[in-house]
Amino acid sequence: MLLTMAALDAVLGLFIGLSLGLLGGGGAILTVPALVYLVGQTPQAAVTASLVIVGTNSAMGAYFHRLQGTVNWRVALLFGGVGMIVAYFAAGLSRSIPPQALMVMFASLMLVVGLYMLFSRSPQQRTEPRGLPVILAAGGLVGLVAGFLGVGGGFLIVPALVLLVGLPMQQAVGTSLVVIAMNSLAGFMGHIGGAELDLLVVGIFAAAGLVGTLIGARLAHRVEPSVLRRLFALFVVVLGILLLIDNLRQLLTA
Repeated sequence: MLLTMAALDAVLGLFIGLSLGLLGGGGAILTVPALVYLVGQTPQAAVTASLVIVGTNSAMGAYFHRLQGTVNWRVALLFGGVGMIVAYFAAGLSRSIPPQALMVMFASLMLVVGLYMLFSRSPQQRTEPRGLPVILAAGGLVGLVAGFLGVGGGFLIVPALVLLVGLPMQQAVGTSLVVIAMNSLAGFMGHIGGAELDLLVVGIFAAAGLVGTLIGARLAHRVEPSVLRRLFALFVVVLGILLLIDNLRQLLTA
């Protein structure tokens, strides 16, 4: 039984790392449900464990992408820094709204963004990202949504970097991982002293995830940007539909 659970943890961790390395997002939104529904952790413990797993894998993914020259550090630090500040102040805006309603809003936003990226024409390649005001505004917008909805915002970072800041898709993936690592560290600091970590589960998820992240980062470098963009968009749409169905069902039966 123990070996079976360890194998399941490794497979899940590998898939989550692959998502992060290839698409630059999907970590927390995959990790938390996996830890709750498949591993059997409480939601509180799953959130804390997810921050460690996703943060570790994102940091290593950013390192792998840096080796391939697909990280824009200036954009990452500016975008991520202002996003963290805005998210902190926006976190209290949604306290009177039911969690399921917030997730319905988030899922709807995922569908809008995913469908737009899926069916819109690829933006014209820019030689340089847009200026400082646009980077700060885009980071603040993602931080506002993430803080208000109580989510990490990984699925919003890549579209914002591509559509608003003007980064190429492959560079947006690598840059997104730096931002996710920053957000995960900040979130973990806020959860210290809360639910206890299952170090064995976290270790297996993180170790397998590092392998998946390495594979994903190498694939992202080889896949055509237009294909990568559509793959990301399709992934967002599918997860958005699943989240929407699950949370609407909970709202209607509450």
